[in-house]
Amino acid sequence: MALCRVSVWGVRTARGGNQFRARSCLRNVEKKGGRDEFLKQWSLLSDQSARNAGGAAGVPNPGGDGTLYAMVLGVGALGAGIYVYRTLQRDRSRFNDRLSYLSSKNPTDEQNEHKKDIQGVDDSGKETVIADKQPEPQRIESSAPAELPSHVPFLLIGGGTASFAAARSIRARDPGARVLILSDESELPYMRPPLSKELWFSEDANVTETLRFKQWNGKERSIFFQPSSFYVPPEQLMSVENGGVAVLTGRKVVHMDVRENKVKLDNGTQISYEKCLIATGGTPRSLPAIDRAGEDVIKRTTLFRRISDFQSLNSISSSAGSITIIGGGFLGSELACALGRKARQSDLEVIQMFPESGNMGKVLPEYLSHWTTEKVRREGVNVMSDAVVKSVRYQNGKLHIYLKDGRQVETDHIVAAVGLEPNTELAKSAGLELDGDFGGYRVNAELQARNNVWVAGDAACFYDIKLGRRRVEHHDHAVVSGRLAGENMTGAAKPYWHQSMFWSDLGPEVGYEAIGIVDSALPTVGVFAKATEKDTPKRAAEESGTGIRSEIEVVEIPQLDAVKSPVPASEFAPAQQGENYGKGVVFYLRDNVVVGLVLWNVFNRMPIARKIIKDGEQHSDLNEVAKLFNIHEE
Repeated sequence: MALCRVSVWGVRTARGGNQFRARSCLRNVEKKGGRDEFLKQWSLLSDQSARNAGGAAGVPNPGGDGTLYAMVLGVGALGAGIYVYRTLQRDRSRFNDRLSYLSSKNPTDEQNEHKKDIQGVDDSGKETVIADKQPEPQRIESSAPAELPSHVPFLLIGGGTASFAAARSIRARDPGARVLILSDESELPYMRPPLSKELWFSEDANVTETLRFKQWNGKERSIFFQPSSFYVPPEQLMSVENGGVAVLTGRKVVHMDVRENKVKLDNGTQISYEKCLIATGGTPRSLPAIDRAGEDVIKRTTLFRRISDFQSLNSISSSAGSITIIGGGFLGSELACALGRKARQSDLEVIQMFPESGNMGKVLPEYLSHWTTEKVRREGVNVMSDAVVKSVRYQNGKLHIYLKDGRQVETDHIVAAVGLEPNTELAKSAGLELDGDFGGYRVNAELQARNNVWVAGDAACFYDIKLGRRRVEHHDHAVVSGRLAGENMTGAAKPYWHQSMFWSDLGPEVGYEAIGIVDSALPTVGVFAKATEKDTPKRAAEESGTGIRSEIEVVEIPQLDAVKSPVPASEFAPAQQGENYGKGVVFYLRDNVVVGLVLWNVFNRMPIARKIIKDGEQHSDLNEVAKLFNIHEE
């Protein structure tokens, strides 16, 4: 019907134009030829009009000028008809989609509460919350076979903290954004810190299944950032009305074409994108002695990183006679304390060995490292320092660890906690640059590696305007870099200069927070004071309301010249070996400038430490600077 109407309208318009042209010719004839010539032409016009009026629709008869008008009219009518037909088809499709949406919509969905996730601290140290501005995406049921989208606006490779922070950041700036996270793990995005901390202190016998834990302040939370209901099924990502975040688990990207903006999965599926984030994290390192020892040793060794590693090690610790942890860093020391406490209720023997002279010997000054080692021993751990593994064998149902100094250790299971290797397999196919010194993908100040490609988290090697090029493997860095990458993927073009922090707890009584370059090879100055009952990770969590230390409120930053010490400055002198380091501050110096700080049992003061590094000034008396942290408050 619409096509007929358009055709009639075109015919009538053309005929009206023809008559207007003829009348114009008659006026000219009347002026030039007089009355007789005018009457002659008028008679001819009347005859022609009668011929052109032939047919029900007024279509010109064949012959003469009518042929040309028919051709022009036909083309115009055909084009108009096609346009109207396609418009009606699109309207009908949208109408059917709307009916399907309304029929599948649950009235209670509109009442869903928004859940917020604290993602870290911003550059000023203030707590930040990234929350979607839209309700949870509504699912539209489709009768068509479920298929993955072949194209997505935002593609995030990796299912860890950095990707989740980026997804929330993208949705905060673009509430209708459609984001697909590709993860080679089987779980939805989750926090890794509790795997070596709070989960081990849970009294829930089913903690390996629920993955819920009590923080030091007694509040319970899940290890997952959001429940499954928060996410959109990947097959429906491009059809939900308000967009959303989808997670495709158990799939790995094996090839990346940055020119075509396309990736290939391990099952052959190809997905194109407009903007892409690489947040592939890292893989735990092993020891050469373990790798060459054979399958019997390898299958009795845990490289601790994922939820499955926690579940497996928790089960082993309930049945094994002994577990040996190789590594004296953050992860190794945390696991040693956790397993040591668990061993108090069983016959489990926990051994920790490392090549340094004390726990966290690469980070802490020697005197504090030795104090930490004694603390770990008091937790029931057999600590072996200056231990370099030469070889490992499996004999008579036991693992035999041979050290270079001749010592031998028999154990049932090994946990290797010797660092992380960034996952950079996509560099070759994508043509991305890797850093030869620190590893990881080299990115610019906006965390961009190539056009439409950003990198965040453990795999990003970025340039710190204060401390030089760095690569950081901590939770807070994953949060902040992921959030910034998400902002820049939506056009923010903001540089990365945030000083991320990290924290480690040796149980609920002793913990520390650190920022910047904390390397025991640097000159250090430590200022300590007597601890009180409130100077513990547990009390800090009770006051701040969270055990995830990057989720703290900002504190007021005092001016150095306004600080008045409640005690004489002489009492701020660095403590000596053998003293009880209750709480304090350790300054790490490079060219007499503070480039790193460790806050030992001093909590919720990280914004002050961040500002000291940002200022980059030389200080003649660090005792005065230590007053900023109020370590002598009772």
